Amino acid sequence: MRYLLLFTAGFFVLCPRAVYAKVRVFACEPEWAALAEEIGGDQVSVFTATSARQDPHYIRAKPSLIAQIRKSDLVIGSGASLEVGWLPVLLRKAGNSRITPGNTGFFMTSEILPLLEKTGASDRSHGDVHPDGNPHVHLDPSNISLVADELVERFVLIDSENQAYFRNRHADFSRRWSAAKARWNDLVGSLRNKKVVVHHASFSYLENWLGLSRIATLEPKPGLPPTTTHLEYLLTILRKHPAAVILRTPYNPDKGSVWLSAKTGIPALELPYTVGGNEHCQDLFSLFDHTLELLQGMTDVK
Repeated sequence: MRYLLLFTAGFFVLCPRAVYAKVRVFACEPEWAALAEEIGGDQVSVFTATSARQDPHYIRAKPSLIAQIRKSDLVIGSGASLEVGWLPVLLRKAGNSRITPGNTGFFMTSEILPLLEKTGASDRSHGDVHPDGNPHVHLDPSNISLVADELVERFVLIDSENQAYFRNRHADFSRRWSAAKARWNDLVGSLRNKKVVVHHASFSYLENWLGLSRIATLEPKPGLPPTTTHLEYLLTILRKHPAAVILRTPYNPDKGSVWLSAKTGIPALELPYTVGGNEHCQDLFSLFDHTLELLQGMTDVK
């Protein structure tokens, strides 16, 4: 039971906090904010630290974020060093013991998921590498299921008074998500083995799920912008081995993909990447629906 100390009629009164306060969630990325709202409903208050048009690698630890995280009961993010440039600063300045690593209120989703592209190397000369694995874990619907299963347990531990509510919300979400996954899996066959070029390795879990084949990356090294020399090199490759599409996120600059598209005739496509990535993607279900719609709409897929 959580309690609030209230002053009323000249007296301090200790009251159950669950009656007065929602679980306050600090979501590092929009996908986790959307999932927290699915599971938590009106018993949670969710703050999202980033938007779909912000690169979650590079966020400034602003005072407004410190103020939000200081009063939070749960922090949820991707982990695997995605937020390493700013989240540790927020945690240190917040001084909130509820959300420090190792406690119930600190949940990095990558810690419970099978990660792709583990390198074990942290040599920064190779660019913005993630030695523990690729942190862009949310674009595989099975990963969303696993995170939802853990998230409901965190909510129950933080607010046991509402555990029945949280478990009912989770069960309902799981039923709807399983039905959606079955529908999506029926659609992916036409995309399997299609060749793609990406700006950054942001779509690795989507590629793995759909069976897409990544043949090139616009960044010469992870996190470094495309250079003229690298784009010319990719042009040579793609003229010999054409791809179906060149993919980028809403926060990637479009200059490199547009140039390469103009030179090769390969369509350049901005996928929403996360909730809020465009006007069609306002929750997790529409994110996957629209992503598949965009990919299948590429009529020149080879």
